[in-house]
Amino acid sequence: MKDMSYNGVMSRKNEIMRTAVGMDYSLFERGKIAFDYEAMMAATGYDIDELVRIQGLFSVGHTPIIELKNLTALARRCAPAGKGARIFVKDEATNPSGSFKARRSATSVYQAKTHGYKGIIAATSGNYGAAVASHAAMAGLKCIVVQECYDSKGIGQPEIIEKARKCEALGAEVVQLTVGPELFYTFLKLLEETGYFNASLYTPFGIAGIETLGYEIVHQFRAKLGKDPDVVVCTNAGGGNLTGTARGLRKAGCSAKVVGASVSLAGLHMASDTQFNKKSFTTGHTGFGVPFTTNPDRSDVPRSAGRPLRYMDRYVTVTQGSVFYITECLASLEGLEKGPAGNTALAAAFKLAQEMDEDQIIVVQETEYTGAGKHINPQLWFARQNGIDIHFGDPKDEVPGKSIILPEHPSLIDVTDVDMDHLRHSRIKNAVGDKIFELTDTDIEYLVAETNTDEAYVNAVLEELKKGAKA
Repeated sequence: MKDMSYNGVMSRKNEIMRTAVGMDYSLFERGKIAFDYEAMMAATGYDIDELVRIQGLFSVGHTPIIELKNLTALARRCAPAGKGARIFVKDEATNPSGSFKARRSATSVYQAKTHGYKGIIAATSGNYGAAVASHAAMAGLKCIVVQECYDSKGIGQPEIIEKARKCEALGAEVVQLTVGPELFYTFLKLLEETGYFNASLYTPFGIAGIETLGYEIVHQFRAKLGKDPDVVVCTNAGGGNLTGTARGLRKAGCSAKVVGASVSLAGLHMASDTQFNKKSFTTGHTGFGVPFTTNPDRSDVPRSAGRPLRYMDRYVTVTQGSVFYITECLASLEGLEKGPAGNTALAAAFKLAQEMDEDQIIVVQETEYTGAGKHINPQLWFARQNGIDIHFGDPKDEVPGKSIILPEHPSLIDVTDVDMDHLRHSRIKNAVGDKIFELTDTDIEYLVAETNTDEAYVNAVLEELKKGAKA
């Protein structure tokens, strides 16, 4: 009998993951800390044309590009003369399950089906669960979705509960848990007991699936406007959305600037039971965005394929109130009612457009479905029930966990830049760990790629870390 205690299961996590993904991550390890990221991605065996074909089997992809002419006009009224880029959105809510996560899921489900797995498991409280459930049903596979959705009092967030209903409606078994370490333990135990495929958000199969999103954007703009977009804004949480989109842009030969955007939840701890229901966003926030940027391998696979710092040109945060406000603007000005995840990037794009010239193009690369518990009205109601003060004013005064401030005027929507050098420094420190004096040339090359910098930058940070280690 195997030891099924917490410590027993966790001690076997790499073995369980290797079996459940069908990939031996040790084959890509190099040097002391490095691994061959591109070799891992290539090991999926799927090029961009094959990914497009696979997603077509599930009716995923080829989603429309929509110009937000009225929001652009509003941004120009708030901008200096001659400023106000054209704002576009890639409407991923038109995928069968209602979000861009369908691109991740289609690839994972196809991999599971063609390699003889009888079922598929995903640990997610978000749209990915619905996508996996939808595609598992199409492929005739069993599906289990593991959710972290309640605090210790059994109170669940409306958005997560709504997603559970959607997963169940699509035929999945949903395992709902309270916030805490039991999520990963339960996930591992189910993988081992069932022998199902691990449809992690962070496998190379999942990230490769998103490459088609960036690839489509480029070709759609070339066909529609005869030019590439100048800036692409991606909501950033675990990093896979931005990573896959940026890789797709590059594969299409596009050099657009890639901007990550997250809701600021500064001061809230994501694993805190008492603070779990104090936040009004379950994804796309700094509680995931910052730690997964600086330490991507904290995910549920040995090496995450979502590595946003390799591709991010700029990282900004927006407030909860600004995202709720832009959600209403999108509905009332453009006739598009979409969920908060994609609208996080839209709030950022609205402000960033005001820094750009009128003949430039900024693209929000995804939308998501909305309704029931995902709608902003139940989200704001739930916030009030948890003692959050909601009022109109200046969003810069918002305090996560205490207030949500809706802008009194659209000109008050703003972004705050995250210090990219601080992120890079943290990434190097986390990657190096206690091996600071043992690094090889291969390790240095790896850190250069991880931080999208050069050898001089990495060596300067390493020298600083060495001084600190000797002190």
